[in-house]
Amino acid sequence: MRQLILLGLVGLAAQLVDGGLGMAYGVTTTTLLLVLGTNPAAASATVHLAEIGTTLASGVSHWKFGNVDWRVVLRVGVPGAVGAFAGATVLSNLETDVARPLTSTILLVLGVYLLVRFTRSGVRTERLGQPLRKRFLAPLGLFAGFLDASGGGGWGPVGTPALLASGRMEPRKVVGSIDASEFLVAIAASGGFLLALGSQGINPSWVLALLVGGVIAAPVAAYLVRIVPARILGVAVGGLIVLTNSRTLLTSDMVGAGELTRTVVYSVLVAVWVGAVTYAVTAHQKERRAAAPEPERVAPPG
Repeated sequence: MRQLILLGLVGLAAQLVDGGLGMAYGVTTTTLLLVLGTNPAAASATVHLAEIGTTLASGVSHWKFGNVDWRVVLRVGVPGAVGAFAGATVLSNLETDVARPLTSTILLVLGVYLLVRFTRSGVRTERLGQPLRKRFLAPLGLFAGFLDASGGGGWGPVGTPALLASGRMEPRKVVGSIDASEFLVAIAASGGFLLALGSQGINPSWVLALLVGGVIAAPVAAYLVRIVPARILGVAVGGLIVLTNSRTLLTSDMVGAGELTRTVVYSVLVAVWVGAVTYAVTAHQKERRAAAPEPERVAPPG
């Protein structure tokens, strides 16, 4: 029961982050399942089955708050579904000893990307309103969908920064559109895993716990996307993903690092993480002060 409560809380926290940042539900929850010893394919399948419900709830919530561009949803989501089905098929046919370090490596790279990306800069808003082309959205969706299913996460970490970097959509609409289109990715990935694996290794109670937590958080996250600093959240989540997946890799048979080596690596990573969060908070405060209007000067009497 404690494990189910933990999974529910993780699903809730991960959806709050995902709904506010447009990424990290998959990489966060898959990372936890791998730490618990779940088979990589089963972990990704569990997460994507839960995401069918969480992404639907998130998409509807974002739509109600006006955060969704449905043209972008279709143009990136349909190719994403194709890529996700292919990724699920590939991961399902890998041996566990190969899949576990491979999945952790993919998640580690995504975590480093999040950490570096949001430490260096916030979000761009130039060129707002200019249309996004299909020749950009289709390959993006295909690649992000494949990575999402094969690595247990990647739809948001790839899709959200790419759309933000274009500067053609409001940040809240980027987050809402990526979250809404992930519903198609989750269905396709789940179908691929079920066809390849059946229900082998998938714990229905774990799926339900993640689903309940995510559905509860979805409408709150859709509202918070307007007020929570994405930069600080991105750095915090990226560091957490780096730390947890480094542990999985260091203790794997492929690396087999000793206790002293692991302690040194963990200490360095925590120090870097704390420094990055501190820098992001300071930078965000400077940006807010720079954007704030200067107070009007009142001329002295006489």
